Amino acid sequence: MAEEKLTMEAITRELPTRLIGRRVVVYPRVGSTNDEAKRLAEDGAPEGTLVVADEQTAGRGRLQRTWWAPAGTALLMSLILRPDLAPHQAQRLTMLCSLAICDAIAGTTGLVPAVKWPNDVLLRGRKVCGILTELGIEGPRLAYAVVGMGVNVNVDFGGAGELTHTATSLAQELGREVSRLELLRAILINVEERYARLRAGESPHAEWAARLATLGQRVIVTTPTEQLSGIAEGVDADGALLLRDENGVLRHILAGDVTLRA
Repeated sequence: MAEEKLTMEAITRELPTRLIGRRVVVYPRVGSTNDEAKRLAEDGAPEGTLVVADEQTAGRGRLQRTWWAPAGTALLMSLILRPDLAPHQAQRLTMLCSLAICDAIAGTTGLVPAVKWPNDVLLRGRKVCGILTELGIEGPRLAYAVVGMGVNVNVDFGGAGELTHTATSLAQELGREVSRLELLRAILINVEERYARLRAGESPHAEWAARLATLGQRVIVTTPTEQLSGIAEGVDADGALLLRDENGVLRHILAGDVTLRA
C-alpha cells in the first residue's frame, strides 16, 4: 500500500482533537522518543505534545529492554501529559493509553486485542504494543508524564530470532499492511476521550481490569528482587497486581514481568 508519510501536517490534518496531538514533533530518526519528549516537557512543552519517529536507535521498554522495529514499520511515539495526579496514580495513564490503543486497533482493523499486566497489548497471546510511562515529579505531584507507545504495525518478525515467537504485528495478523497514519489518528482520538474522563475524576481501572488477559491465570511473576508464582486475582486502583501466592498470601506487586505458568 502507498503509505502517507508521518509528517506534522499529515497527522494534524482533519484531526478532531482539541488537546492530544495538536502539537507534533516528527523525527525521521531519533535515539528515543521518550527522551526527546522528556526534554521538551522539561522545557515547558504544552500538554498533549506528541513526539513521533520513523526509526529509533535507542528505543527501550520496561527494565531497559531494547525496542526493535525496522524504520517505517511501527508507530513509535511519546505523549506529554500534565495530569493532576500523585506519582503513585501514574499507572492510570498507562491504563487509559492501553485501552485507547486496543479500541483504535479494533476500530481500524477488526482485530480484538487484550491487555497484559502491566503495560503490554497482545494479539493471540503475542505482543503487538508496549507502553513505557516515565515521570517528572515536583514535590507530592506530577510535573509531567511522558507515555511512550510502540505499536508493531507492519513489522515482519519472520527472521527476528526469539521475537518470532513472542511478538506480532497488525500486518502479520491480517496478512496485509495497515495505514500507520489512520491508526495513529484513531489512537489520539481515543486517548483524548479517555484522558478527558480521567481529568473529570473517572478512573480507567475497572475497564482496564476487565481487559486484562492476566487475571484468573496461574502465573510466574519476576520482580527486581524475587520470583513468585500463584494466581493473578486482580489489580488494585493504582495498577498493582494482586497475586495469591503458593502459600495463600495475597501479594501486591507494583512492577514485574508476568509469564503464564505451565
